[in-house]
Amino acid sequence: MDGISRREFLAVSAMVLAAPPSLAAADDLTALSLAKAASLVRNKSVSPVELTEACLRRVDALNPKINAYITITREIAMEQARELEADQKKGKWRGPLHGVPMALKDNIDTAGIRTTGASDLFRDRVPAEDAEVVRRLKAAGIVLLGKLNLHEFAYGGTSTVTAFGAVHNPWNLEHHPGGSSGGPAAALAADMCFGSLGTDTAGSVRIPASYCGIVGLKPTYGRVSNRGVIPLSWSLDHTGPMARTVEDVAILLNVIAGYDALDPTTVDVPATDYTRALTMPTAKLRVGIPRKPFFDSLDPEVLNAFDVAADVVRKLTATVADVDLPPAGNPALVWGPEIYTYHSKYFEKTPEKYQAATRAALQRDSQSTFTVYAQNRRDMEVARREIDGFFKNVDLLIMPTMKGVAPLIGSNGGGLNTSQFDWYGLPAISVPCGFSNAGLPIGLQIVGRHWDETTVLALANAYEHATEWHTRKPGLKA
Repeated sequence: MDGISRREFLAVSAMVLAAPPSLAAADDLTALSLAKAASLVRNKSVSPVELTEACLRRVDALNPKINAYITITREIAMEQARELEADQKKGKWRGPLHGVPMALKDNIDTAGIRTTGASDLFRDRVPAEDAEVVRRLKAAGIVLLGKLNLHEFAYGGTSTVTAFGAVHNPWNLEHHPGGSSGGPAAALAADMCFGSLGTDTAGSVRIPASYCGIVGLKPTYGRVSNRGVIPLSWSLDHTGPMARTVEDVAILLNVIAGYDALDPTTVDVPATDYTRALTMPTAKLRVGIPRKPFFDSLDPEVLNAFDVAADVVRKLTATVADVDLPPAGNPALVWGPEIYTYHSKYFEKTPEKYQAATRAALQRDSQSTFTVYAQNRRDMEVARREIDGFFKNVDLLIMPTMKGVAPLIGSNGGGLNTSQFDWYGLPAISVPCGFSNAGLPIGLQIVGRHWDETTVLALANAYEHATEWHTRKPGLKA
């Protein structure tokens, strides 16, 4: 976390000491990685108040264009920042995220702060308790800037179906950011927070990560608690970190990973220090490329970016070869009945509270049969066990995260390569690997065996350091 060069340290220190703070200075601060921001707070070169004010100025300037935030918790954030600054002056540290401003997807419960699911149904819902992941983030010292927009109840991949207005992609405001965690991805790409959490049932962390040019990790199913997260599908939901660098994602995973005895979806497998991945060698790794079905109907620009990325991976690892991944089942046959089970008591009483697209999907889900659900639920459990055997001959898989780039708002567009790994419950990350001719980001997906987030992060970090895609910024002007 302390990996900041002397030049960067001196530059930021000089900027912070200059007065009065300008929006340009705020932009310089908010462009820092989470790791660098945390390091500067620890070194007492930047205060939590300065970081928080810088982020809020940027939110004020850019959120009207992007619509990433549903709720901005300005007063709460400043109060937290002042408390953390007082601790900073005393040399009292809450944790690795002390004083770092973050924002959270608005399907993750926050005590005393409304959590809407981006729906009119929950427009005024204020939870009494934090989700377990929020409790852990607060214990680590974050400042909470607010709650971020999403595809209603996380049931879709565009973040345009929401009671609070469509989220716009910072790389081109006429395009959507993907979903369902579109608000977190857009906020991060536009430097409106240093880190976030998303949820992923069919790709909802990795889809917007790819479309917005940031890093998003779906951990192993059961690695991170979902308690206090509005459920989409109990059997497929994964909560995962989103940030601008692989190091930042590893730091966040360190904080949120671990068994939760009150959440039956978590598994008591010890977590590790995921930042060890940043120094882990990759030269002996065996990498597989599953061509079917991940390369079917692939946008030529995405294929070209992947081929270039694969050449980089070949230089970083022992072998890269085509492999045949066992076909996954249809996760919709599991999530459909589970979604309707959660929503039935609301849907039957007030269907008009849902957006039209969500309402239509729930109506379809209401026709699900218990025999189809039961068989597919069992098939998924069997597949999650059997997939471990596949990894005897390969350590990691790589493929494009998405089959295309972010579509225009109003168009669903773009195939995805993500849902298979929710079915298997495998850890998977998306990292930037290029841009289309129109300047839209392209993502590389890296997948590993169960509980081996460290190896996934290791290759992702090595690839990130061998390329410069993650250093590019949208051309938005505040």
